[in-house]
Amino acid sequence: MPLHALPFGLGLIEGFYGRGWEERDRRDCIEFLAKSGYHYYVYAPKGDPCLRKNWRGRWAADAERLMHDISAQCARQQLLWGTGLSPLGLVENPTPGNRQSLRDKVRYLDGFGTQILCILFDDMPRGVDSLGELQCELVQEVLSVTSTPHVLVCPSYYSADPILEKLFGSMPPRYWETLGSTLPLEVGLFWTGEQVCSRSYDEESLRRIAGSFGRLPVLWDNYPVNDGAKASRLLHLDAFRNRPASLAQLSTAHFVNPMNQCWLSRIPLATLPRLYRDGPRYEPDVAFRRAADELCGREMGALLAEDLGFFQTAGLASLTPDLRRMLVDRYGRHDSPYARELLDWLANGYAFDPACLTD
Repeated sequence: MPLHALPFGLGLIEGFYGRGWEERDRRDCIEFLAKSGYHYYVYAPKGDPCLRKNWRGRWAADAERLMHDISAQCARQQLLWGTGLSPLGLVENPTPGNRQSLRDKVRYLDGFGTQILCILFDDMPRGVDSLGELQCELVQEVLSVTSTPHVLVCPSYYSADPILEKLFGSMPPRYWETLGSTLPLEVGLFWTGEQVCSRSYDEESLRRIAGSFGRLPVLWDNYPVNDGAKASRLLHLDAFRNRPASLAQLSTAHFVNPMNQCWLSRIPLATLPRLYRDGPRYEPDVAFRRAADELCGREMGALLAEDLGFFQTAGLASLTPDLRRMLVDRYGRHDSPYARELLDWLANGYAFDPACLTD
């Protein structure tokens, strides 16, 4: 199948670390995405060993059935769906045998009816020579066998944030330009912005990275994701802010990475399509309250609006025993998956485990 650039649309990439979603919740969320105005769904949880730690392997039979079910559901609901493969260790050891394993895995993933294939080089040990050139070679291996029409790549340096060089060493000279000048223009390149978790996007910085990439970036928006040591103690429930609707002209597509809390993620997720529909008339406070009321009910929506500052910025680090009891009482009166997730979070059910970064 010919390779095509992804047309602009909104997407969700399930690309977080830590506690994963239950299958029934994921399936319900896919339906929510389709009804809310999203166009793409990518399955890429870092905790799935068959996509990262043991990427050469195959899913068990029951997991394969689930992937086929997701494919069929997305087709029914007119969502393009895909997978994200993180070939851990391949860049450091690109032997002929490992390259063959990559080609074999791509053919295997194609067998699930994917329309999007993401090759993710993010958050991996590095220190290899000619990083950009080698990654382009590996992507060409993928392109030589895939039947998927849309291929997206996450660079190792996927942001201008200096934390990446602090963690993984200096970015090779002209790394972004190497990817941009070598990969076919139809291949999308992910970009999280000026920070790993960008609070805003502006026209100047996006035009700058588009110049380096030789194409518009595919936004990987790390909001509302909360999978880090500090962020896991927060619930990012607020509406999308500081993202102008003009991003539709400055990017190829806009993907968002959700929270570990599948149901609560839907509150901010519901506001992004509205941001693009309303343009300059978009009011994030109104969008948040409308989403919270419609999804959780007006009574719980009012409570979430009242407690938003605690969930969004204070979180579990400021939780006293008295405050915990009060919140458990407030939200324990509501019988909904939103309330149950919130209570689970209050009980440290989503505590950060650093082992998730290496699993």
